Amino acid sequence: MWYLSIIAIISFCLAIPPVHAGQFNEVLSIGDTAPAWENLPGTDGKSHSSKDLKDKDAIVVVFTCLSCPTAVDYEERFNQLAKQYGGPNGKVGFVAVCVNQIPADRLDKLTLRATQQKFAFPVLYDESQKIAKDFGAIFTPEFFVLNKERKIVYMGAMDDETNAEKVTKRYVEQALIAALKGESPAIKETIARGCRVRYAREKQ
Repeated sequence: MWYLSIIAIISFCLAIPPVHAGQFNEVLSIGDTAPAWENLPGTDGKSHSSKDLKDKDAIVVVFTCLSCPTAVDYEERFNQLAKQYGGPNGKVGFVAVCVNQIPADRLDKLTLRATQQKFAFPVLYDESQKIAKDFGAIFTPEFFVLNKERKIVYMGAMDDETNAEKVTKRYVEQALIAALKGESPAIKETIARGCRVRYAREKQ
């Protein structure tokens, strides 16, 4: 009975869970190739593309802003990590990206902040918000670690405590160490903490 076979196949397919992205990310999964970015203006006055970091063995991307207290709280932690593993001769590229369109998060304000805090990494601005959407970023701050092949090996929070004095698990740093060894981190995904990315409401 050929029709019974077809029904059996359909039933089997319906029983398979739908393909989805990460546990906390609706767009990307661990192991996916990271989205690329091109010609985004930076606080250093230059235009930045992901291909500029082609010689790096790993990349850490954070979506951040100035209007979120949690994102501001993490600036120094991210800056210290960038100083430790990054720099012109370092093996890791560090990039911060802001996509919020409110005046407090515009490029001029980001540039002033980067200058005052002496960030060891460029802060990029994407008014189109495309790169954040491509990464499936929801919060500020939200972190992504990419390996040498530019596969995503970790995404989520930087660590387990917003209070720096109470941190016991440094997710991003551990993922970075694993990536530099060509390995996968023990913890690959966590839920980020902070404020929601201020995505512009799409016109109907």
